[in-house]
Amino acid sequence: MEIFSVRSSQSLLFKNNPNNAKSSKTSDIQIETRAPAPASFQIEDDVGEGPDFTAVSPGELRNYARQGFDSGLIDQSTYAAISEPLPMHAIDPLGNIIDLSSVTDGTSFNFLDYYKNQLQIAMSIGDPNEVQTLKSIVNFLDG
Repeated sequence: MEIFSVRSSQSLLFKNNPNNAKSSKTSDIQIETRAPAPASFQIEDDVGEGPDFTAVSPGELRNYARQGFDSGLIDQSTYAAISEPLPMHAIDPLGNIIDLSSVTDGTSFNFLDYYKNQLQIAMSIGDPNEVQTLKSIVNFLDG
């Protein structure tokens, strides 16, 4: 088997020599054309459909909050409040203590109800700054 250099096949001596033209294998080369590959993913057109914040992990919530902050949907104080880790215990509107120590970064949690309850408590206590931040969080999650 003869191996010809690509560089020598371009020279005039190689092309003009009749012996080399007969032994050249370039006429046997064929280029196959294939159909285009199907798309591996599609972007859905459901613009109004957001994530389900009734079953999302804290890590996913932070990612959504970051996207919301980057796109201008939420301000910095709302983003900071969402990004804070959950407390070990919280109080619901009825005064019951809720144990949140089992909620980890990979655990699904109902953040929408949690922040709605915290908003209701803040409104009854009367802290206007906390109320404003929690309203912004609930609007983002409910949105």
